[in-house]
Amino acid sequence: MAMPLRQTIRVGTYLFEQKVLRRREKFPLIVELEPLFACNLKCEGCGKIQHPAGVLKQRMPVAQAVGAVLESGAPMVSIAGGEPLMHPQIDEIVRQLVAKRKYVFLCTNAMLLRKKMDSFTPSPYFAFAVHIDGMRERHDESVAKEGVFDEAVAAIKEAKRRGFRVTTNSTFFNTDTPQTIIEVLNFLNDDLQVDEMMLSPAYAYEKAPDQEHFLGVEQTRELFKKAFAGGNRRRWRLNHSPLFLDFLEGRADFPCTAWAIPNYSLFGWQRPCYLMSDGYVPTYRELIEETDWSKYGRGKDPRCANCMAHCGYEPTAVLATMGSLKESLRAIKETAGGNRR
Repeated sequence: MAMPLRQTIRVGTYLFEQKVLRRREKFPLIVELEPLFACNLKCEGCGKIQHPAGVLKQRMPVAQAVGAVLESGAPMVSIAGGEPLMHPQIDEIVRQLVAKRKYVFLCTNAMLLRKKMDSFTPSPYFAFAVHIDGMRERHDESVAKEGVFDEAVAAIKEAKRRGFRVTTNSTFFNTDTPQTIIEVLNFLNDDLQVDEMMLSPAYAYEKAPDQEHFLGVEQTRELFKKAFAGGNRRRWRLNHSPLFLDFLEGRADFPCTAWAIPNYSLFGWQRPCYLMSDGYVPTYRELIEETDWSKYGRGKDPRCANCMAHCGYEPTAVLATMGSLKESLRAIKETAGGNRR
């Protein structure tokens, strides 16, 4: 992935240790931690808040959340939900993980960010990851509430002013065009000057209210091929490996490695990934050793047919990059060319 130098060295060392020194076949790159499912928005493309009211009231204890990440051994953690800033002890979860030198990305819709910002401390190990799906009208439509885009922009500016690292996460649907993608990524990259941007084609959550606007594989490839044209891909500070971006454009194809970005929630370790739920197990070891990973991926499970999400394919691209001197040098060159912060 394109990331700051310190983080690149840390993750590269970790990958070398796991793959070469320990000869492990499966290991986590980043943990998706969901300490709650409750949210203050009702996004059309998300099925998380469809859980029963009793589940939505639950909050994961700090020790349980931190313990799961340490159990996995992953160097990075993405804290999602639901809306993590609704968790009353989210600052303590972050503080303890940062103290363990884990790279923490706190995913948020930013509605509570300015209110909660005093509870956090800037650190090279910590970043707010704000969800932005388009410019004002498009974003507010996707989250089903007016004013969310403006609040997110204000929160990003304040976080940057205070010295926090800020990344963004943008999900695109079949209602998007190359131009809508270009417009929002230009805004985030050039106007707001966020540190890094992550993007993903929408995956069809089974319980998502809107089931009509998820992208198919060919639609995804055509959309990103046009959006990346004209030097945009090299210019934008994208938090993805070059091979994953090749994958989105249809210039490369990979098998799914969902085991590399495992999900831990209130229910335990979710198999096979945070996008699909075929049951839960209490330990990371059980997840890795007792899941039949050969059943999943495009061409194997019909639910995976149109999935090109980063949770399944970015790890494959990262490992492929690591295994090729040519691709490693290319990644270094493109990272430098993108002016990563």
